Amino acid sequence: MLPVTDIGRAKEFYSDRLGLSFEGTNAEGSLLYRLGGGTMLMLLPRETGSQNPNTALTWEVPDVRAQIAELEGKGVVFEDYDLPGLQTQDHIAELDGERAAWFTDPDRNVLCIHEVSKA
Repeated sequence: MLPVTDIGRAKEFYSDRLGLSFEGTNAEGSLLYRLGGGTMLMLLPRETGSQNPNTALTWEVPDVRAQIAELEGKGVVFEDYDLPGLQTQDHIAELDGERAAWFTDPDRNVLCIHEVSKA
């Protein structure tokens, strides 16, 4: 579950930009998306300020670089970090056998794509 302040804006982002499979809404107006492995993502209408500054959701992808290019083509903006223990180059961090890249949704929920590094 992730909090969102504007259901229309969230639906455009998650459906059109990320290409997730929209399943409908529930009685309280939350958006429902089907994810891999039978899991569901629920986007809950909430007031601003309820987002967590840490990574809320991550997807494993076969090729982070290719996924970044595809998502950037749909208007997704990736973050760059230069922090102790976390530096990105071309939006990608190399971390203990995996590559990861972060972006935010319109409500600043932090989302991530990652791949297991090929040896």
